[in-house]
Amino acid sequence: MPGIIGKKVGMTSVFSAEGKNLPCTVIEAGPCVVTQIRTVEKDGYTAVQLAYDEISEKHASKALKGHFEKAGTTPKRKLVEFKNDFPMELKLGDTITLADLTKRELKWIDVTGTSKGKGFQGVVKRHHFQGVGGQTHGQDDRLRHPGSMGASSWPSRVFKGMRMAGQMGGDRVKVFNLEVIKVIPENNLIIVKGSVPGAKGSYLILED
Repeated sequence: MPGIIGKKVGMTSVFSAEGKNLPCTVIEAGPCVVTQIRTVEKDGYTAVQLAYDEISEKHASKALKGHFEKAGTTPKRKLVEFKNDFPMELKLGDTITLADLTKRELKWIDVTGTSKGKGFQGVVKRHHFQGVGGQTHGQDDRLRHPGSMGASSWPSRVFKGMRMAGQMGGDRVKVFNLEVIKVIPENNLIIVKGSVPGAKGSYLILED
């Protein structure tokens, strides 16, 4: 399974054969349409561009409309390129479903998504500073503040990379080797053990 685009449905739990209650995530994967095929002769590398999730014509730019018309499909919301390791020969307009990619047994996958945005957060939440809750002496009036940014006389500046308060979350995160608990190809659903980045309804990239 080289890759497919999906959407996070939500989390649930299932019982294993040993009777353990396992937390798991339900992902709707595909169907995706092939919208571009990269070749060494033309692009210098080989890849396949897949598109997922319908959008109305009015929400697509003229350039994207032309791109999708060339592939003989309707406008889509999410476009992702994958290495051309697919088990079948692909051409523009082909539809790839979860059933096409799970003909062999699938045990582990990597999932990429955009983590939930947390807004502007302080150093305790963002960088796990401890504050002064358990302190026995010293300052006692600035519980969750960052403390010193650096020396004054020299270097008289703040070093790059200094951990400070700021925007947290909304990052591209990849989780490796998630165990596949169940695949339901007729509904394009795949259930993996544990959590994946992002909110419900957010887009995910699944790779073998």
